[in-house]
Amino acid sequence: MTFSVHMPFTPVRADQVLPVGELVSRADDCRLWLGQSLSLEPHQLFAYLAGRGIQVPVGTSVTLMPLRHPLEAASQARSLAQLTGHPVEAGYGPGSADFQRALLGATYRSPLTATREYLTAVRSFVDGASTALPPIDHPRVRLGLGVLRPAMARLAGEIADVAITWLCPPSYVKDVLVPEIRAAARAANRAVPQVVSVVHLAQRKPRRDPARLALAVSRAHLQSPHYVDMLGKAGVQVRPDDPESGARALVDHGVFLHGDIAELVSGLDSYREAGVDEIVLNLSGVGFERGAQVAVRELELLLLSLGSVRHDFR
Repeated sequence: MTFSVHMPFTPVRADQVLPVGELVSRADDCRLWLGQSLSLEPHQLFAYLAGRGIQVPVGTSVTLMPLRHPLEAASQARSLAQLTGHPVEAGYGPGSADFQRALLGATYRSPLTATREYLTAVRSFVDGASTALPPIDHPRVRLGLGVLRPAMARLAGEIADVAITWLCPPSYVKDVLVPEIRAAARAANRAVPQVVSVVHLAQRKPRRDPARLALAVSRAHLQSPHYVDMLGKAGVQVRPDDPESGARALVDHGVFLHGDIAELVSGLDSYREAGVDEIVLNLSGVGFERGAQVAVRELELLLLSLGSVRHDFR
């Protein structure tokens, strides 16, 4: 199992990503992940880092399908692989019904069918099966799907290289998602996708309320029907009309990890036991509440404790 890093705040200036990129560059087998943002576009932020000489492995967790044509998605992903000099993990998802309706004028009739068609098209462009993009040399682009529920887990097992979870309890990953992914991959006679779990966490500090941190990073998710449904199936009961109590439930059930370093490390180990191949450390709650510098400093301390980052004596 490896440890990677999610950007622990939403950048509003490109240069704000430099300290996080530099931290990732000093870590072993570490990848920098960005989610969808309508402020600064994630692919362009990664390209900015590469242009500043910080060429690290990157991944998207996830970008939303209604925003870009599959050809554009493929072009962005392989461009990043060429610019960074590393394999890229490009994750996609259909987004919420409201998001689909706002951009497309209607929801997907079947999000699963739309996702299957989208990822299949992206793969044809990336792999050169379609001649729409001219050939270029680049490290591998690994295609991923955001996975919350069993049906999408099965689809990931059939067609994806990576299955990416978000706010999924480790017991749910172990008992529901991983078995579905593996069974679908076996049935399709293909390699089992890597499982990547984005894990929200924060160190215990005086006057720090973990439920408030969880709410800061997860309010929209706690009001989204597909997250509410997934969490309910996982035994974490949340109500879309009461995200505050939902945030407390995330903490109480260990979905938002909180504690001293030893407790955080123990909580992360439960994801290894669940069959996760890569844990993405997300300190966005700290970043939103305490600022970027505090989040980056605590992220470095955590990576040091996990033995994943080298000391920097410059």
